[in-house]
Amino acid sequence: QVQLVESGGGLVQAGGSLRLSCVASGSILSMNYMAWYRQAPGKQRESVAVITSGGSLNYADSVKGRFTISRDNAKNTVYLQMNSLKPEDTAVYYCKADPRGSLRAYWGQGTQVTVSS
Repeated sequence: QVQLVESGGGLVQAGGSLRLSCVASGSILSMNYMAWYRQAPGKQRESVAVITSGGSLNYADSVKGRFTISRDNAKNTVYLQMNSLKPEDTAVYYCKADPRGSLRAYWGQGTQVTVSS
């Protein structure tokens, strides 16, 4: 069982920045990958950024060059630094963990990000 707690969401003007945090109850080094997803109203949940256990990074085209995923292994925390935010980035952002050897992935409760124009 893995518990994930996100924080850092809020209301920001277009062009601004936010940093999301996701704290895991266990070692993030035991995960195949950690990821950030988002879901806007009326839309499907989509992958935003992924960091694998080996440190490989992957981003959605819509956020490349603006968002950065990183981790602090000692704090069991994954971050999403979001710069140059746009109104279309407005969504609930979820953290996802895929534990090695587990039959399922785990999700956090989500944190709301609202970007005003």
